[in-house]
Amino acid sequence: MREDRHRVVVTGMGILCAIGNHPAEVMDAVRAGKAGIAPITAYDAAEMKVKLAGEVKNPGFEQYIPAHDLRRMDRCMKFALSAAVQAMTSAGIDPVPEKKSPEDAAREYRERSRWGVLIGSGIGGISTIEENARRGMEKGYDRISPYMIPGCIINMTAGNIAIRYGLHGLCDSTVSACSSSANAIGDSFRQIADGYADLMVAGGAEAAITPLCMGGFTSMRALSTSDDPRRASIPFDRERNGFVMGEGGAVLVLEALEHAKARGAKIYGEITGYGTACDAFHITQPDPEGLGAALSMEMAMREAGIRPEDVDYINAHGTSTKMNDRCETAAIRRALGDAAEHTAVSSTKSMTGHALGASGAIEAVITLLAMRNSFVPPTVGYQVPDPDCGLDYVPNVGREMEIRNALSNSFGFGGHDVTLAFRRWED
Repeated sequence: MREDRHRVVVTGMGILCAIGNHPAEVMDAVRAGKAGIAPITAYDAAEMKVKLAGEVKNPGFEQYIPAHDLRRMDRCMKFALSAAVQAMTSAGIDPVPEKKSPEDAAREYRERSRWGVLIGSGIGGISTIEENARRGMEKGYDRISPYMIPGCIINMTAGNIAIRYGLHGLCDSTVSACSSSANAIGDSFRQIADGYADLMVAGGAEAAITPLCMGGFTSMRALSTSDDPRRASIPFDRERNGFVMGEGGAVLVLEALEHAKARGAKIYGEITGYGTACDAFHITQPDPEGLGAALSMEMAMREAGIRPEDVDYINAHGTSTKMNDRCETAAIRRALGDAAEHTAVSSTKSMTGHALGASGAIEAVITLLAMRNSFVPPTVGYQVPDPDCGLDYVPNVGREMEIRNALSNSFGFGGHDVTLAFRRWED
């Protein structure tokens, strides 16, 4: 990193996913190697090929969102706002008051004019689209909900957070398939590092366990059709046959180090590098040699100022598809060289399922939790080694180990490759 750039630290975290609805719950589940894969309850899947998913059980949205807003929001936006409230609460930042004097409003505007929000999602409010399409066909399209458009457009995930917290800086959304929220975190890191913002609320959300969306991925033969929850999401296992759809949301509060220190914020970790590249190979298949993925890892390490042998842990994209796991393994070997054989690599999607555009943020939170707790997450369900995937995947049981530097990979349809580099915070 250039000497004139700002160091960027994490001062807040929030998460809801298939293994927990709060960072502490998620860490307990990771330690226990608990998988959240189970039969679908969101709709009747009896006549569909795919029967399993990583649903979020009892998300408790009402804890975070007023009742009048809950009725208007898509599930995807509820995940985003709930995770943001968790993150901002842990960062010690309150929502803007509903009633404020002109003086308070001016002071709040000045303070938060350099605070922004960037939230990624690959699909956005798909359940709102499906629900209103059905209503339109049944009753006429002039009778669909007036909240249909603000309920489905992806930018409203960021917009709702900005409104809640009075964030007057950059307010935007990233849409890059399964790399969406990793791009949101990386781009927010750059906003702060290069001096455009003091604080960014960054992450992503997804709620794609719906008949239409699941049917679309099933027709692509991307999803696992296993009916055994223990053998469905099995990254790097030779018998893997597709990914398991997950859902949820995760948000980080990122700050310039000097800004965080000035307000006495608790620091959970540091983001040190960001790599983003493109395979430019195929609309859905990764580059067989892992060229773009390797490039993103190399870029992140270079910006972080670390060598391959400095990387203690990689939270892999690890989707449990034949192509991804083999190509990601090749990319890790290409980027890390000989050090790859001695680096702990695991896929927490074996526990959470694949939450598409939210997965990068979910895995960023898990990576930070792993670093703080000196514990490498396992790849659960791993039974049959694949000769094409021969790294240390931390099979089934996690590992007590100090993690100083970690990478988190996210790769998406269209060839989008993203790597985030994190460093353990030591007071």
